[in-house]
Amino acid sequence: MTPRTPGNERLFAARLAKGWFSQEGAADGVSDAGRRALRDTNFQVSVRTYRRWESVDPPWPRPDCATALREAFGRGPEHLGFTPPGGFAADEVDTGDTDEAIITPVNRRAFTAGAAMLGLPWLSPLTPTSARSGDLRISHDEIDMLRETAFDLDAIDQRFGGDRLWRSARSHLMWVHHLINHSTYPDEVGQELHQIAGQLTTSLGWFCYDADRQPEARVYFSEALNTAMLTGDGPLATRTLSNMARQSVDLGKPRETVQFARLAREKAAEWQAPPRVAALLAIREAQGYAKGGNEVQASGAIKRAWRSFSQGTTDRDPGWVAFLNEAELTCLEGMCRSDLGQHRLAVRLLERSATLQDIEHSRNRGMCLARLSYAAIQEQDVDRTVAAATESLRLIEGGMTSTRNLRQLLLVRDSLQRYQHSGQARDAVERLTAYIA
Repeated sequence: MTPRTPGNERLFAARLAKGWFSQEGAADGVSDAGRRALRDTNFQVSVRTYRRWESVDPPWPRPDCATALREAFGRGPEHLGFTPPGGFAADEVDTGDTDEAIITPVNRRAFTAGAAMLGLPWLSPLTPTSARSGDLRISHDEIDMLRETAFDLDAIDQRFGGDRLWRSARSHLMWVHHLINHSTYPDEVGQELHQIAGQLTTSLGWFCYDADRQPEARVYFSEALNTAMLTGDGPLATRTLSNMARQSVDLGKPRETVQFARLAREKAAEWQAPPRVAALLAIREAQGYAKGGNEVQASGAIKRAWRSFSQGTTDRDPGWVAFLNEAELTCLEGMCRSDLGQHRLAVRLLERSATLQDIEHSRNRGMCLARLSYAAIQEQDVDRTVAAATESLRLIEGGMTSTRNLRQLLLVRDSLQRYQHSGQARDAVERLTAYIA
């Protein structure tokens, strides 16, 4: 059963990002966090209390509950949909970077401006600040440039990966939030600025995910989902939930993967998403089932993905599904088969994908080759393993950066250790070790 959207959508989005799909599960999670933070084994948040927190006008939590919320979600109640009684004081927000996590208490206007400059988008208001904004006037021309930059960042990610990209994306997002808060523009331009900010936030989450900065990725995905729900942006919600599903596969959370994929499918139905989106969500669901070892459900979802994919593209396809070509869907099916232990079939699929993929999707091709190498070594095919790993490493040496890819190659290297009697395997191990080190 998928959760129903409650009144406090900020807290709702935050618990989804934690993988708590029921209010009962969230109450247990916050209780555990509170016991750790307060060092009180008797601390408990009841389901009834948590339900009140997700109501339309939630009461401000007691100090001990506020501490539990900070521990559970990495941010204070004022950033989770609660309205502070009286003054405003900011909490420390944990983004995973110690040099930008601490924000001292200030007044609300100064604080939100500083938050935007620090790259903490969840702290920015949803309405523009007009005071002292006369020097910055935003028109449709500037909007077009901002959109093109966001599009370029996604295109660069497809070719080179996110390891070096997430910093640039964060800087661009900081600038967009600065414009939202400190420039003058008509209402329609303001709406477009918020749309760009939402898309950049989920893209930034993806870049952090690819760079294996998982806690930060979760924070940005959570904020993007929160923004989508507050603004009614169905495509953004769908894309973000799809991203969260993919991350959950790598985090070893198959049930969470399936839940996110199903939620994304519900959101997609609300805006009558085209077939290519349905294909992406079906293969995400398949990945969750495959990670959990459910061959029947995984195969059914794979069939749905190919059935939707066969309907072709449309003018309504969002840009974020453009990567899902035949090579990529073949690769994702190959990953599913590998996770199910069907390594021989996985090798055939991944090998075909690698031959189909174009240079514009080099990061995906590199990941495909790394997975091919791993599937091949499970079949004790050393020659194919070494060839695929070498080609994947060649792409990395040529400028493609993806910590996800490197981690997959690390698994390949470790698996090759038992074939040290082969000079080819020994050379591959030495080369991989030298590069990864």
